[in-house]
Amino acid sequence: MKVLLGLAPLVVVAAMLLAPSYADSHDTASVQATGEVVKLGMDLVKSSIVNGDVATAKKYSKFTTDYYSSRLSMLREENVPFADDLHLSLLDIHAKVESDAQSEEILKSIENAEQYFDGFPQSQEPNLVMSELLNTADEVYQTAASQNDDQYYTMSALMVDRVIQILNSNPSSDEREGEELDSFFSDLKLKMGQKNDFVSTGKLITTIQRDLTGADSINANQENLYDVIRQLYAKTISEVQNDNYESAEEVAITTYLDNFEYLEPDIEKVDTSLLHTMEINMREKLRSMIQQKAPAEEIEAFINDPILKDLDKAEAMTSKSPGSKTIGVEALAQPTKSLSVMGSATEDQKTGVRNDIDMIRANLQTMLEQYRQGEYQAAYTSARTAYLDSYEHVEIPLRAIDPDFTLEVELQFSELRNMINDKADYDKIEEITVAIRRNLDESERLVTGTGHLAPAIAFTSSFSVIFREGLESVLILGAILTYLEASRNMRFKKYVHYGILLAIGATGVTWLAASYLIRISGANKDLIEAFAALSATAVLFYVSFWILNKIEHKRWMEFVKAKVWQASATGGTIVFVMLSFFTVYREGFETVLFYEAMLGFAKYMESYVVLGFVVGLGSLFGVYFVTRKIGKRLPLKLLFALTMGVGAYLSIAFLGNAVRELQTLDIIPFTSLLGTVPRLDINMAKMTGIYPTLESVVSQVLLLAVYLIAASFVLIIKPRKEAKIASMRKSRRGVDEFETH
Repeated sequence: MKVLLGLAPLVVVAAMLLAPSYADSHDTASVQATGEVVKLGMDLVKSSIVNGDVATAKKYSKFTTDYYSSRLSMLREENVPFADDLHLSLLDIHAKVESDAQSEEILKSIENAEQYFDGFPQSQEPNLVMSELLNTADEVYQTAASQNDDQYYTMSALMVDRVIQILNSNPSSDEREGEELDSFFSDLKLKMGQKNDFVSTGKLITTIQRDLTGADSINANQENLYDVIRQLYAKTISEVQNDNYESAEEVAITTYLDNFEYLEPDIEKVDTSLLHTMEINMREKLRSMIQQKAPAEEIEAFINDPILKDLDKAEAMTSKSPGSKTIGVEALAQPTKSLSVMGSATEDQKTGVRNDIDMIRANLQTMLEQYRQGEYQAAYTSARTAYLDSYEHVEIPLRAIDPDFTLEVELQFSELRNMINDKADYDKIEEITVAIRRNLDESERLVTGTGHLAPAIAFTSSFSVIFREGLESVLILGAILTYLEASRNMRFKKYVHYGILLAIGATGVTWLAASYLIRISGANKDLIEAFAALSATAVLFYVSFWILNKIEHKRWMEFVKAKVWQASATGGTIVFVMLSFFTVYREGFETVLFYEAMLGFAKYMESYVVLGFVVGLGSLFGVYFVTRKIGKRLPLKLLFALTMGVGAYLSIAFLGNAVRELQTLDIIPFTSLLGTVPRLDINMAKMTGIYPTLESVVSQVLLLAVYLIAASFVLIIKPRKEAKIASMRKSRRGVDEFETH
């Protein structure tokens, strides 16, 4: 055993040379950050054992083992050769610590585990490593604050110290940025040393991470941020005047960290000196005055001049060019960058984005529950986690496709955090969360593209809707015209045509009116889509069973003959107009409803929907030609069976989407089934209504069960019963005839 342990370093080196290279800088950064945390944890275990503090060693050992276990799958995916061996070593160490083994034995096991530490790769992106470490420090500090745990306070502080060491080894080439980071870290160390609340330290960590990983410039939202800063400084003055200096400091910090930070890149492009002056005044001098409880008049004067005066100057210098509403400072300062096309991300990026978006949805759902219960600090944590641990990864491929949209979502997350910090009404928190959820779908669409299968489903669904809706009209109108020709009542044919034209016009007016009313109603877009989907589901459900009852050719012909006889018996011209009008308009109204629902879910696939509509109309003309000109009998049973199946499929898809929209609005519960139900690409999910949530799956399964039971009854059970009854009657007649003779 000792020989094997002695060979461990050689095994590690050899395995690393033979293993595949690490995928990219971000993955390598995650691996290195994991190694940094494990080293720190083992150092704490060792020092505790040396000092005879076994209870503390147990806590540090448990944290390190649990943390490494949570990262193990990532390490395996990144081909870390010793991932499992180190895991076993950590488990062995923890078992010995828990069993109060001899100190020498524990220290020897730690020494053996340390042989793996040098095998962790060193990332070429130290800023990403620091950001990852700050994530962990942030989570540990939250635990420390919630449990008032000194050991966790120590761990989080040591992680921040390690980040500072890495930063000092890789200083920023930008002097201004370096000064800002030094100031932030000094402030963070002070807050952590004073055991300040998690929200204030978390906010500072967020800003540091943003500086480390890079901040975007503001275009469309620039003016709004300037206004927000002015409003926050007005609130700062008000708090100071009311002698609430502690609250005033928090507002001043929020003003700088969550708002001014986003403006810095654009201001730096036009006047670096002005930016540096504003940073010092806002970040240091104003806070110092508030901390020293300077007179309210003095603080107000300093905010008005120089802070707000410089802010006005910066806004004027970075404002958009005259007469333009789209060209910002960044566009004027440098050539326009070519953007990537939608769906151009790699397959690995697409998979990563889907996984990250799933995590964001889960964290946002948790955040809403926590906020509803008044757990504001926990809610703030969940909101930060949703952004820092997940959406920042989504931004990497998304920014190359649509930087403006990326920034819009980034600011929404920032607004959510600010609102949680201000303890805004739950309705407002829910509203911004719904907006973020909606943009998560858009983010996934932009990164993953439409693919090939989803557009094919969009085309097929569109074709099926118009063909199904038009088939009944074509057959009824064809029968009416055939009857008029056979009975030599040709004078009524033009009135049938008048009714058709009126119905087509009325359908167009209905579509325009529906679109206009939706546009001016001010109603929530998701709620409208949910209502349209539910309505379409109900109508399709009814229509499918209506068709099911007429699937036999005999029954269908009886239905058509009844319509024709009713019109001809009256003999009035208006009857033929109204008959053809309502025959077409009823189907047209349903078509409007179905397409409104379908277009709501087929974003970026509208051309396939239109193509399906056009091909469907062409097919209907083909059916009309076959039945009227050639006089060939159609396989109605097959056609109706197909249209019934399509109607059932569409109603199930619409229902799934309706439930999903209601979940987005937080109207019905959200119970994740990730890992149990397949997680489809967003476009496929929209076209099938299949989402990995308990509520959507149960609703779809129940509706499918109803269709299967009904179809079995109509197509199998009922015909067998009728055949049996007919057979019995036939046998009875035979007996009667025999007895008669």
